Amino acid sequence: MSFSLHRFVGIAYKELIQLQRDRLTLGMIILIPLAEVFLFGYAINSEPKHLPTVVVMSDPGPAARAYVEALRVSGYFDIKGTVDEREAEALLDRGDVQFVVTLPINFHRDLVRGLRPTIILEADATDPMTVGSALAVQSGLRSSSSLLRDMPASTPDGTPPPFDVRVLRHYNPEIISAYNIVPGLLGVILTMTMALMTGLAMTRERERGTFENLLSTPATPFEVMTGKIVPYIGIGLVQVTLILLAARYAFEVPIVGSLLLLYGVVLLFIATTLSLGMTISSVARNQLQAMQITFFYFLPSILLSGFVFPFRGMPEWAQDVGSLLPLTHFLVLVRGILLKGAGPALLWPHIWPLFAFMAVVLLIGLKTYRRTLD
Repeated sequence: MSFSLHRFVGIAYKELIQLQRDRLTLGMIILIPLAEVFLFGYAINSEPKHLPTVVVMSDPGPAARAYVEALRVSGYFDIKGTVDEREAEALLDRGDVQFVVTLPINFHRDLVRGLRPTIILEADATDPMTVGSALAVQSGLRSSSSLLRDMPASTPDGTPPPFDVRVLRHYNPEIISAYNIVPGLLGVILTMTMALMTGLAMTRERERGTFENLLSTPATPFEVMTGKIVPYIGIGLVQVTLILLAARYAFEVPIVGSLLLLYGVVLLFIATTLSLGMTISSVARNQLQAMQITFFYFLPSILLSGFVFPFRGMPEWAQDVGSLLPLTHFLVLVRGILLKGAGPALLWPHIWPLFAFMAVVLLIGLKTYRRTLD
């Protein structure tokens, strides 16, 4: 049979009509490329600047103030103010600041006398990419002309005496990328598998024609949703155990904190992700739509959570959007437990958003759950 242009045009036109009727698929085709363009173009930045920094000012002399000002002018350090040593340590443990600068007692006097005073620069190195550029920039401040002009001269030619900067990289002193990537993969894998598997659960029932059996039972929407979620919790815990074993024995990632607390946080994140998947399955009409919605959620989760690109390198609006995603908070939680040994008090600011997200998506899922067939 020879090729017929008329039949070809007819089939192509039919496909376009079907695509036009599937509003969700058509929207994904348009929205996903636009989302990628805007996310990569505006939100992604591999060289973060304006990182939150606090100063322990033991000597508020002119030389100390000049060094702090040089840090600020560099654009990489956002000076939040001066604190004492105890508060600085707490801020670093909570992840509220990226750097702590400690200027020693008699810094100005020792500088004038040529005694080479030492400035302590402490960094939260759980994400090496975040602090790398800033630490490289600060090493050049000792020869910065604007800084040297402000410092007192103790030699005839006006050259100030040198000083040292000792960098302390906390939580990952050797800057091993696996310490950051492997714990992050824990959240990424759970997000991808849990949301996708449960997102297909209800739509699979509908496509196979077994959804009528659920409708004929006296089960409430909440019972149906939770009953489908529970089996996947066990699967998620098995995945977590395998990843943790690989992290510890294959990549030698330290486990400083409590394993019990870690599994509690993981269980909460699994429940949150499964709730989202069930909500997706109650909204989508078929498995293809469920996969499309899951992918549309998964893309910004990867890009805006701080897994691939530094979270603090993104503009504020992107950080605000990222803060709405469970993966963003889970990455902070799992890295805080594994690398910092953080306890519940330090982790609570990132635990309650998971509860809030789960409550919202469960409410939406219960509202959209269909008790009758269309």
